[in-house]
Amino acid sequence: MRRTLNNWSIRMDAERAAQMRTEGWWIDETVAEVARRRARENPQALMLVDGQRRLDAATLCTEAHALAQSFVARGVKPGDVISIMLPNWHEAAVIYLGATLAGVVVNLILPALRDNEIAFMLEDIDSKIIFIPSVFRAFDYVAMMRRVNDAVPKPAEVVVVRGDGGNCTRYQTLLDQKARPAPLPPVDADSVKLVLYTSGTTARPKAVLHSHNSIYALIRQLDRYWVPDDGEGRFFVPSPIGHIGGSIYAFEFPFLVGTAAVLQDIWNPQDAVAIMLRERCTHMAGATPFLQQLLAAARALGTRLPDLRVFICGGASVPPALIREASAYFEACIVTRVYGSTEVPVITVGSLAPGDLLHAAESDGEIGIAEVKLVDPEGHIVEEGEVLARGPQMLVGYLWAEHDLEAFDDEGFIRTGDIAKRIDGDYLAITGRVKDTIIRNGESISAKEIEDLLIQHPDIAEVAIVGVPDARTGERACAVIATPRSFALDVAALREFLEEQHVARFKMPEQVEIWGALPRNSLGKILKHEIRAKLLAVAQPLGTA
Repeated sequence: MRRTLNNWSIRMDAERAAQMRTEGWWIDETVAEVARRRARENPQALMLVDGQRRLDAATLCTEAHALAQSFVARGVKPGDVISIMLPNWHEAAVIYLGATLAGVVVNLILPALRDNEIAFMLEDIDSKIIFIPSVFRAFDYVAMMRRVNDAVPKPAEVVVVRGDGGNCTRYQTLLDQKARPAPLPPVDADSVKLVLYTSGTTARPKAVLHSHNSIYALIRQLDRYWVPDDGEGRFFVPSPIGHIGGSIYAFEFPFLVGTAAVLQDIWNPQDAVAIMLRERCTHMAGATPFLQQLLAAARALGTRLPDLRVFICGGASVPPALIREASAYFEACIVTRVYGSTEVPVITVGSLAPGDLLHAAESDGEIGIAEVKLVDPEGHIVEEGEVLARGPQMLVGYLWAEHDLEAFDDEGFIRTGDIAKRIDGDYLAITGRVKDTIIRNGESISAKEIEDLLIQHPDIAEVAIVGVPDARTGERACAVIATPRSFALDVAALREFLEEQHVARFKMPEQVEIWGALPRNSLGKILKHEIRAKLLAVAQPLGTA
């Protein structure tokens, strides 16, 4: 089921591909072609708002075309990879569109990640160029990239956006480069467009591959369910563009749906309210903390955000009471829960029917265009079990084919690792997780990745990382440690140890428990369900006091 296209090996079922085309989910047109057409037909249409900078369709396309020519001049070929590690800045959208014009694959990287993750990713996909800020949130990205490039055999060219990067290439240089115009290559919509890394049960993240067609199908689904009018509106985007969510709202929606993207690079709920009022934002999506804090800020500022029509809440631990409370306060807005993954984005689309607060609050939404089956450990179809999904918006495989083997069943459904039950036939409610991951503020954290690092600590004999409920972040990582001696290990000590290994801060444990030994079964496997149950029995979630 794999074929090679532009030197990428991807999963392709010819029969299902034909079905996707017949149903109109795949149309073999890239967002670059749509962008060119929109720039010709409506050049002054607003695409992006980034503080004081406002980009219309013509300007965005002109700058993206200049970048595409720079990629060609640098010898970056169709199928090559460039990485974008930027905050929610308009330059990221220009780079993304420029790469699409040139047939170049984009790897999106969260700015919160650090040396270990970056070095692994850039080498794993052989990224040719990485775009970074000079400094953001008081962190020096240029210094980090010097360390990373010193550690990898094939250093990527570093392009610095907004700031002086010393010996690095400046972003403006690429825009201003007077390269001899070259014809841009035709782009096959089945080819890989996007690479995103996901934290799973392994110590190293896995590279998820999406094609132009799979992302197009995703946008068409969201257009159908979330934007039922003529596409007019503005999508407020504080969610990181390093995620599948933030990226599509900022990079794809303006051209394919018609909703301009309003960016916020550092989340601040009071500022968010002011921006949403000023720009008359109609849509927003984010994890639970975004909704909690937006609601509190709107109340404090005495506004109900009258232009807001849809709030999509996803991630983990979305309390039904929060959906009901926000729905009651934001009177003109439908607030609903959704569920999906990087591999199969937006499996459920929420409940957008006016007045259907029951499904909006008590379920994770109605199944959209994906096929879903729930199975027990033996693979039998059940009413509550692991979610397996497939659809036109699903990945076209992992970078390494061996990762496919354990991920897909014989019918091409991907195992999500999440447990759900059906409600009223077509709705799902997520009830648990098979995967050993923690979801904090919508970010997935691999427990094994952190365990493999902490076990190297001289004062740790055994360690298990488990997720426990947290009212503020959804879940927090708790490190349960067995130590060979009476040594006072605490959160600060673990953070110091992990910082020395350049681990992203959001992955660090927020709670530490010292036990004499960790529970194991007869085969020596640590019983995390017992650890979690014991923690839940004695502990009050942080943020509830």
